[in-house]
Amino acid sequence: QVQLVESGGGLVQPGGSLRLSCAASVNIVNTNTMRWYRQAPGKEREWVATVTSGGITTYANSVKGRFTISRDNAKKTLYLQMDSLKPEDTAVYYCFADWRTYPGSYWGQGTQVTVSS
Repeated sequence: QVQLVESGGGLVQPGGSLRLSCAASVNIVNTNTMRWYRQAPGKEREWVATVTSGGITTYANSVKGRFTISRDNAKKTLYLQMDSLKPEDTAVYYCFADWRTYPGSYWGQGTQVTVSS
């Protein structure tokens, strides 16, 4: 059974950093893409960043230059390094993955990130 479990969220001051992790229950080598999304209160879920199986990364304009997505296939884990955090980054962050070897796509349960002084 495929499961994704996020961790690493919390409360941080503006300008601070956090690193989110998303641990998969199965090998991630055969994923097509792994992504991070976020959803702020009262807003729709929005895409944040993607990393492909080949290591190509793309970012939403709102986080470009501040966030870094990466993956460690050996640890079956996706990461999101978030630097220079702003109050508008406050949201629940979700990881997403789709595999070539499993049908459908999968979401984690989310982890809360709050940026406030």
